[in-house]
Amino acid sequence: MSAAPRPSVAIVGAGIAGATCARALADAGFAVQVFDKSRGVGGRMASRRAEWTGPDGSAQPARFDHGAPGFEARSEAFVRVVEAAERDGVLARWAPVIDQDGRLGRDDVPQWVPTPDTPALCRALLADLPLVTGCTVDTLRREPGGWSLEAGGDRVAHGVDSVVVAIPLPQAAVLLAPHRPDWAGRARAVAMRPCWTLMAVTDAPAPLPAWDLAQPSTGPTGLIVRSDARPGRTRVPGRAHWVVHASETWSRAHVEDAADDAQAHLQAALAQHVGQPLAWHHASAHRWRYAHAPADAAVPGLCDWDADASLGACGDALGGAGVEGAWLSGRALAARLVARYREAARA
Repeated sequence: MSAAPRPSVAIVGAGIAGATCARALADAGFAVQVFDKSRGVGGRMASRRAEWTGPDGSAQPARFDHGAPGFEARSEAFVRVVEAAERDGVLARWAPVIDQDGRLGRDDVPQWVPTPDTPALCRALLADLPLVTGCTVDTLRREPGGWSLEAGGDRVAHGVDSVVVAIPLPQAAVLLAPHRPDWAGRARAVAMRPCWTLMAVTDAPAPLPAWDLAQPSTGPTGLIVRSDARPGRTRVPGRAHWVVHASETWSRAHVEDAADDAQAHLQAALAQHVGQPLAWHHASAHRWRYAHAPADAAVPGLCDWDADASLGACGDALGGAGVEGAWLSGRALAARLVARYREAARA
């Protein structure tokens, strides 16, 4: 007798929640396919490549981790995961020297940084799994033969047993509304916080700051990261690589600004905090419209799951915010799917 076919799952979103869910389901024997609208994986654990022209006219590459600068691990289960990833060379501990309005110190809670770039953790989770990038899934259809997924009017998957939506809640609401309007309504009500981010290369200030990470309490910036001072990053003599995250208040007030205007404000704020003019080689700004989820948006069970429809949703907002919240949510949803199919197999 032939073996029963593996249950199939389509996952929309290749950030940490989607990647965690995909890995757990694949390890449990599911046939998993992952879709993401970006060119790479990671979601808000993202990196961006750039290129600028050196004094001799040569092309100079740069890479900026313009998403989450680092994260904490507090729950016992997540601590085990990050420590295993550290042994595998995917994560590194980071104890940055922090400047808080001129007071230097270190945070007692270790920070974790994926290496060699921020998407590395998601890449490791998704290794060997079917993945389609550059694909914006905009429609879910529940048909007699299973779920189908569409992008720009083209069907990209069909006959799928279950669907997982693992993207920021305001975007997830569009996909969920025809099938679970209650989930979609709750998702639209979650106040995701925006963040403008500056990525820049300058001549190294003289002297270099004594800090790796600064948290100004005034002005447009909320966090300044010496990007090339993080573990596993390459330092270029005579150069400094920066990632500057605007404060929540400033980002909300300027969320619809042109990128050039946001960039100019953050460049001026960086120079002011460093305390000297900076020689700029590259600068660009990126707007994260849905950068941060409120911790109080978490739901019981840390995910949404409709067993009758075989439809689920996970993400940082549902799991309690941050990278750990996203991981907890993705893991929780995978456990719900595994339990459902094991019960069906025993019936």
